[in-house]
Amino acid sequence: MAADIVRRRLWARGRWKVPWTFLFLASLLLQTSCADQTEEYLKREHSLTKPYQGVGSSSSSLWDLTGNVLVTPQYVRLTPDQQSKQGAVWNRVPCYLRDWELQVHFKIHGQGKKNLNGDGFAIWYTKDKMQSGPVFGSKDNFVGLGVFVDTYPNEEKQHESQKKRYSPGMQRVFPYISAMVSNGSLTYDHSRDGRPTELGGCTAMVRNLDHDTFFVIRYVKRRLTIMIDIDGKHEWKDCLDVPGVRLPRGYYFGASAVTGDLSDNHDLISLKLYQLSVTRSPDEEAADKEVFIPSVDNMKLPGVDQSSEPMSGFALFIIVFFSILGLVFAAVILLIVYNKWQERSRKHFY
Repeated sequence: MAADIVRRRLWARGRWKVPWTFLFLASLLLQTSCADQTEEYLKREHSLTKPYQGVGSSSSSLWDLTGNVLVTPQYVRLTPDQQSKQGAVWNRVPCYLRDWELQVHFKIHGQGKKNLNGDGFAIWYTKDKMQSGPVFGSKDNFVGLGVFVDTYPNEEKQHESQKKRYSPGMQRVFPYISAMVSNGSLTYDHSRDGRPTELGGCTAMVRNLDHDTFFVIRYVKRRLTIMIDIDGKHEWKDCLDVPGVRLPRGYYFGASAVTGDLSDNHDLISLKLYQLSVTRSPDEEAADKEVFIPSVDNMKLPGVDQSSEPMSGFALFIIVFFSILGLVFAAVILLIVYNKWQERSRKHFY
């Protein structure tokens, strides 16, 4: 894990700072010293990069567009800096990777004042795709993972309009990045900026910057991590780290954005998905069962009993076998009782 992060800080995204020989030796030494080694492989079928070939309505396209999306040679604009716009891009290919990392290169900019901008954009890994809705341009009650870059503080503005004061624990600075996992039973609460259902998050001052801005979503061994690189220093900073996140395979990656009375340009420069090859111990392999319903350990999601695991074929066979055996046993007992009753009846008659 350490080798991967240091290597990315040194030469990720082609920003060369030191000689090749030093990079190679440092990377080799770090990798051999780490017990939990990780290798990464770019998955082009799940990546969105310049010049954005294969984006659109053609039969060979890997990405679908909906809403007010504009594709240029330099960026994919989810929404323009205009009121009441929304747009989204969705990968056509479902992702079956067990461990992965998604690097998001983006830019949010507009003519609005410092504190008058909105609304933000989202990165998705969900069961359903291409469904517009109220949650940053996509559907509510989704099934999967949503990561939100929220640029407008709805809850704070409501408290100000009602002349209520925040307690120190309630205050947060926007723009704000947060994550949410849902099994379809949760509703995103816009009036409270998603607080009731968020896993955590961090402040990220990403509007109208002259340098590149990035964040990375990492999913390894049921652990969800988000890091940001928004200061122009080419360094990752921690934003969120949640263990026990269980996401099914076969879901779709996407991105969406929306504007309301306030607006911004929400631009995607690239989405790069990496397959991570992670070493697991035998115990970790045995415990890493297939997941069918999104959930988070120690977090109760309504509507589904998360403690129950899908039944294996052998367990189902055992249950059916003993059920049939029980019915046969009951039938034999009833037959014996019936014969005894008939025998008594005959003796009583004679």
